[in-house]
Amino acid sequence: MAKQYDVLFRLLLIGDSGVGKTCLLCRFTDNEFHSSHISTIGVDFKMKTIEVDGIKVRIQIWDTAGQERYQTITKQYYRRAQGIFLVYDISSERSYQHIMKWVSDVDEYAPEGVQKILIGNKADEEQKRQVGREQGQQLAREYGMDFYETSACTNLNIKESFTRLTELVLQAHRKELEGLRTRANHELALAELEEDEGKPEGPENSSKTCWC
Repeated sequence: MAKQYDVLFRLLLIGDSGVGKTCLLCRFTDNEFHSSHISTIGVDFKMKTIEVDGIKVRIQIWDTAGQERYQTITKQYYRRAQGIFLVYDISSERSYQHIMKWVSDVDEYAPEGVQKILIGNKADEEQKRQVGREQGQQLAREYGMDFYETSACTNLNIKESFTRLTELVLQAHRKELEGLRTRANHELALAELEEDEGKPEGPENSSKTCWC
């Protein structure tokens, strides 16, 4: 049976309650959007496999509750994450201001070198906007993060942002991936050698043929 994926990464969605973390997750993994969601209790997760630079990446995406009473639970998941989305709602100045607190939590609880992307969600609600795009870009620059405005409703920048964070995690783990590629090439060479050894002798096999 063909190998289903080459590497497994854990990504985390954090931010205030109601900024649309669950909607982002459902749009990316299931291509679904529901305008009303029950607030996440504790943590939930979904899986999706994507291919980046020829590598099949299985992404385990953890959706965390934004409410204060669940944060003791959710912080336990920070240290297991390779990539983190920090999400605010462009129609909520309060959720934007709280990004500083979320960044502080990441610095305290997440592993060193964890990759981060800032997300300004609900970009479809332009008429309710309280946070300018430039404000998001400036905050991202201050923290050295990439920045996307997204909309789970219209599917704006959903695939792009998840793919970008996956790329950043892959780049951060380049050495391990080079080892993975070396092993894969070695296994392929061995398989081809075994195939060659299994071919019957005869003039029809005197020249190399494609066994794809």
